[in-house]
Amino acid sequence: MDLITSQDGDIPLFVRVGDGNESDKSVFGKVLVEFKKQIKFDSIMVCDSALYGQENLQLIQHLKWITRVPMTIKKAKELVQNIEVEEVKDEDKEKRSDLNLESYTWKEEIVTYGGIKQTWLIVLSEKRQKSDLEKLEKQLSQEEKKSQKFLKEIQSEEFEHPQAARYKLKAINKKLRLLEIKEVELIETYSKKKEKIYKMISLIIKKGEEISRKTKEAGKFILATNLVEENKLEASEILITYKNQQSTERGFRFLKDPLFFTDSFFVEKPERIETMLFLMSLCLLIYNLGQRELRNCLKRVKKGINNQVGKVTLRPTLRWIFQCFQGIHYVILNGVKQIVNLTEERRFILSLLPASCQRYYL
Repeated sequence: MDLITSQDGDIPLFVRVGDGNESDKSVFGKVLVEFKKQIKFDSIMVCDSALYGQENLQLIQHLKWITRVPMTIKKAKELVQNIEVEEVKDEDKEKRSDLNLESYTWKEEIVTYGGIKQTWLIVLSEKRQKSDLEKLEKQLSQEEKKSQKFLKEIQSEEFEHPQAARYKLKAINKKLRLLEIKEVELIETYSKKKEKIYKMISLIIKKGEEISRKTKEAGKFILATNLVEENKLEASEILITYKNQQSTERGFRFLKDPLFFTDSFFVEKPERIETMLFLMSLCLLIYNLGQRELRNCLKRVKKGINNQVGKVTLRPTLRWIFQCFQGIHYVILNGVKQIVNLTEERRFILSLLPASCQRYYL
């Protein structure tokens, strides 16, 4: 399923149900072109790295876009390895803090790829760098244990000829990424049966270049956009706009939620699968429209409500609002109709909702 949402309120704007075997790289460009045919307004399309390919870039060159550059591209590898991101200037520190970008530094490069002139933003995230280096240390530790086992195995094995020993060593090294078992000496000796055999003396060494490469890459990624020259965006705008791609991920998280009970249904025909996904997307549309309206109202009145942990927030989820309204009952006592448990906080929330919602309670 392909989903396009708005940055404002995560509103679903476009839904497409596709073949489960199709590749994102082969359809993302076509999806964006189809979307712009149906909904025409000025917008910047934000996608993950599956979009970034010469064919797709040619297809969407008339659109405004921001995407991530895959590290499989030679130019991207070179930049991440060799370029140093800029130091934060004092006058920029306050601005970055306001934008919640304190842990990011970056450097811009003008690149032409696929015949399209672009701005590449090489970004270093301190949090991600720390996480990547921790993963590298863990991977190195795991490989050391694995390589010790391999070393013991190859040094205790007897080979009929030198080539067999070297073939075995080559097969073992294919399983290691950061370490390498190196041949020191091949000893010619005899077995108990007086047959000539060979034993390998080896040692473990670190692949310095590979470890250095991964260390330099830690925490870095590249964002690309065709917004250059007169349409040029500030580097901070490119990064913030890309980070807002999370709105689509939140949409998918909603659709995959077990509360949909979609695991209770079995449908085989493609038409029924499409229908079910359309209905789920319609639910997402209604849910996010309601949530956006509530958040905008809280922002206007400058008053928040308590969230699940008792902290005041201006951005509650609509699911939490639904939970807040549990326990309200319609009671008829001695012929008198009344609604119980309608607290002041619940009345305040209702005051922010449309009249169609209020009439059920007030």
